Amino acid sequence: MTDFGVGALVGILVHLVCITMAWWAIQALNFEKLLKANRVLQARVLYILLAIAIGTAVSNFFLDYLLLSRQLPAIFD
Repeated sequence: MTDFGVGALVGILVHLVCITMAWWAIQALNFEKLLKANRVLQARVLYILLAIAIGTAVSNFFLDYLLLSRQLPAIFD
């Protein structure tokens, strides 16, 4: 049961790290030309949603890779 809790903690941390990295990377883009003037709140929400979408996709990739690599030794049983 403790292994399940550790896996959950690792999953949460990986998701948060990847979302933070996606937020940091998105800041390098110049979206001002695509956004309407005086829509600051909507632009911030868009940044947050993009960071969550990209970060979740990246973290799901890494977590799936981790899970599959842990199951790989079962081939040799």
